[in-house]
Amino acid sequence: MNDAIAWLAEQQQPMQDLLRSLVDTDSNSYDKAGVDAVGAHLIKALEQGGIEVQRTAVEGFGDLLLAELPGGSQPPVLLLGHRDTVFPKGTAPARGYTTNGTLAFGPGVADMKGGLVLNCFALLALQRLAPLPFPVRVLFTGDEEIGSGTARDHIEQVARGVQAVLNTEPGRVSGNVVSARKGGVRLLIEVTGRAAHSGVNHADGASAIEALARKVVKLHALTDYGRGITTNVGLMSGGTSSNTVAPAATAELDIRFVEVAQWAAIKAAIVAIVEEQEVPGTQAVLSECAVFMPMEGRHSLDLLDIYRGQALELGFSVEGEFTGGCADSGFTASLGIPTLCGLGPVGGKVHTDREYLELDTLVPRAQALVGTILQLAKRGHS
Repeated sequence: MNDAIAWLAEQQQPMQDLLRSLVDTDSNSYDKAGVDAVGAHLIKALEQGGIEVQRTAVEGFGDLLLAELPGGSQPPVLLLGHRDTVFPKGTAPARGYTTNGTLAFGPGVADMKGGLVLNCFALLALQRLAPLPFPVRVLFTGDEEIGSGTARDHIEQVARGVQAVLNTEPGRVSGNVVSARKGGVRLLIEVTGRAAHSGVNHADGASAIEALARKVVKLHALTDYGRGITTNVGLMSGGTSSNTVAPAATAELDIRFVEVAQWAAIKAAIVAIVEEQEVPGTQAVLSECAVFMPMEGRHSLDLLDIYRGQALELGFSVEGEFTGGCADSGFTASLGIPTLCGLGPVGGKVHTDREYLELDTLVPRAQALVGTILQLAKRGHS
């Protein structure tokens, strides 16, 4: 057992202490102060270990934080983690970090504050070794839960030229890691029409609701389970009163797909449906709210084999698992960069008030993460 792996074996309590600090700090995606406060905890933990953190200011959302261990001339390895959660400000004071046996609870404990802890301790462990043949970077972002609108460009910029990306999103309930993810896009459809009294002069109106309803039927017909494509209008609103022909209506459309190559055709079909005039006197406008690219399984195969081997040496077994959820790992995989996700501690019931994390997976998952990086170093020397 090398020094880094052995050191991690003694870090269970410090890991839990950092986890408590992170979970007890509110960090909703729209709460810049809270997301930056989580960042302050991470900066403190890293700088106490002698690792500098570079901050890039972001207006309105959490700043971007980049830490890097120096290394040789081989392409770097990049770790990813997001500091924001879906929980509104005030959640942590109301129901903060608690434990029950080997389980920890609290807002964001698994998604993904446990993973942030692993990223920190992975760097601290690797720093104890002689310089690696490549730098190891960690990028902490602030708005993943709402589509990484401010982070995507930075993720892609930092990732270009790296040899591998390891994302510490929560491990699956099964204990597996994530070897493939769907891509997901959220679109806003806004329809305008013409108001009229529904009893006195109905024919003078142009119903935005009717036009939108006709589009929804066509949009849902794009779902193709065989190809892994789903479309879902989950939110609709419109109109002013039941006896008024609706002058406006809006809908939010969620699309999921499994291959980068599928998106262009899906988008073209959606644009055609939205642009078609369903009801004379109405028109519709389409805009993007969030875009995640898929993480195709072919980009994770080699890394999965390495990680599985490291896990077996540590006494546990994992497999790769596909999920319909989206993550920042899709951005790097879509660039063709070897990417593996779900490497954080095991947890479940994320985005609910029952979210939990298995504390006894903190150390072994951190060790497997570090072991994977070290195996990449050995492979580079071979």
